[in-house]
Amino acid sequence: MTLDATIDRVTDRIRERSQKTRADYLARMRQAGENGPARAHLSCGNQAHAYAAMGDQKQSLAEGRSPNLGIVTAYNDMLSAHQPFEDFPKAIRAAAQAAGGTAQVAGGVPAMCDGVTQGQPGMELSLFSRDVIALAAGVSLSHNTFDAAAYLGVCDKIVPGLVIAAATFGHIPGIFMPAGPMTSGLPNDEKAKVRQKFATGEVGRDELMKAEMESYHGPGTCTFYGTANTNQMLMEFMGLHLPGASFVNPNTPLRDALTVAATQRALSITALGNDYRPVCEILDERAFVNGLVGLMATGGSTNLVIHLPAMARAAGVLLDLKDFEDISEATPLLAKVYPNGLADVNHFHAAGGLGFMIAQLLDRGLLHPDAKTVAGDGLDLYTRDPKLTDTGLDWVPGPKTTLNDKILRPAADPFQQSGGLKQLSGNLGRGVMKVSAVAPERHVIEAPARVFHDQEAVKTAFKAGEFTTDTVVVVRFQGPRANGMPELHSLTPTLAVLQDRGLKVALVTDGRMSGASGKVPACIHVAPEATEGGTLAKIRDGDLIRVDAVAGVLEVLADGVDDRPAAQPDLTGNAFGLGRELFSAFRDVVGPASAGASVVVPCEDPEIA
Repeated sequence: MTLDATIDRVTDRIRERSQKTRADYLARMRQAGENGPARAHLSCGNQAHAYAAMGDQKQSLAEGRSPNLGIVTAYNDMLSAHQPFEDFPKAIRAAAQAAGGTAQVAGGVPAMCDGVTQGQPGMELSLFSRDVIALAAGVSLSHNTFDAAAYLGVCDKIVPGLVIAAATFGHIPGIFMPAGPMTSGLPNDEKAKVRQKFATGEVGRDELMKAEMESYHGPGTCTFYGTANTNQMLMEFMGLHLPGASFVNPNTPLRDALTVAATQRALSITALGNDYRPVCEILDERAFVNGLVGLMATGGSTNLVIHLPAMARAAGVLLDLKDFEDISEATPLLAKVYPNGLADVNHFHAAGGLGFMIAQLLDRGLLHPDAKTVAGDGLDLYTRDPKLTDTGLDWVPGPKTTLNDKILRPAADPFQQSGGLKQLSGNLGRGVMKVSAVAPERHVIEAPARVFHDQEAVKTAFKAGEFTTDTVVVVRFQGPRANGMPELHSLTPTLAVLQDRGLKVALVTDGRMSGASGKVPACIHVAPEATEGGTLAKIRDGDLIRVDAVAGVLEVLADGVDDRPAAQPDLTGNAFGLGRELFSAFRDVVGPASAGASVVVPCEDPEIA
């Protein structure tokens, strides 16, 4: 199938924009790779320190003829998604030894749970944790004793941070090993109804707690299609997972077999063998375009609009919001998974999952079929499903037809002809909206503004009965430099109640929303942010604002706005408490949201750079 013209054009545009940065990156990776297996260049004392605790494997490590796998783990047992990783290092070490190699835990990285910190001060550390993860993984791999890396991570900032590190150490191969989603509990839409009833006082905290714990009930990733599961999709579309690995439940024979197989594959693609596959060759323009297509076809999380540019820049690839928009316009929406529908990721996987979807998109020419992956050359490898047979783990052809067309549809009969994200721009700046879960009649909202400087003030106004007419809720000073750009997901039940009462409501903010948000139109990530000269700082209550996801317009329809003085809020409360004081240097130097909001990756806006 010929590559779709839009996909081809956007890829060429990215390649041209990235010509210098990509060439410089690859030159650095080639220089690092030409040194060969790193252990040969270490002193005897260096090596003795590295191997001291390895028992009968010391000699194998010292000889340097068999590959050594460095494990970077985000394990903790507070995150349900990461709790299964507790036993992965032991399994990986055993699998590596059986395959003639070795494996060591190179280091751990922090992994915070946004579900715990939603609406709390700790959420202001959430986005910055991605860069801390990249830094921590960099420290882990800096010992320079590894021929390949295994990255254990799932959730919101963890996978993007690990990808940034994997690209930085792109001269060695890397493979991502997921833990899988928890089994289905209370349906996500039922949980959402209880949340809205609690917001209106119809049920008490005991009923809310019961619903939440029936939904989040066991080990594994939360089952809605938020950022964590979008990350897993992305790793498959970009060729960093084994095929079909994303949505296999934890602590099952198939999950365990995939972990063993990933270990074996990681050892087989080092520079010591005949199929050297460094990360730098996998993470090229084609991989990132394939990831963008997957994001649009699945209606994935808006958080990836922040993360993908930062991940790409670590590999010398420059993405712009226009790339997201153009690929969204060319990509049909093939999945309906909560919050875009009623199904969860387990239902999606059972309906045919990523293998069916990738096959459909390949047939339509919407993916680069020749992309290099950890599994081999060509994305068609990812149309196969892993199965346990009498002879062990095997990959078989995936389903040719959807097994549930209410959840997953063929490209010839999509849920909608374009993807899930839309760029909005105008005199308020540039932002994005996730439209896949928003009813079409709500794609255009024009209403007076109510301006707030934090999400708690919105909730207070709601409880006081102040929202009685159509409203564009503006929550400003929520950008990365103001307070770390927290998610404002706790506003979702409040705004949804207003919408259900018949009001036309939209949110405009320089902050983020959770990957689980959707039914309320929200133009988020608005840049420039209010603290950096953005027009948001000049908006006043009553200004007419147009949020138009059809025409891609974000405008304030009031005269003289530019001549007003910018609001000067007291942001000192964001600077201290629960670790926020440790991140003042991050807030001072972080780049704009439109280019990834990163501290550790150079992050100028592509339109400016």
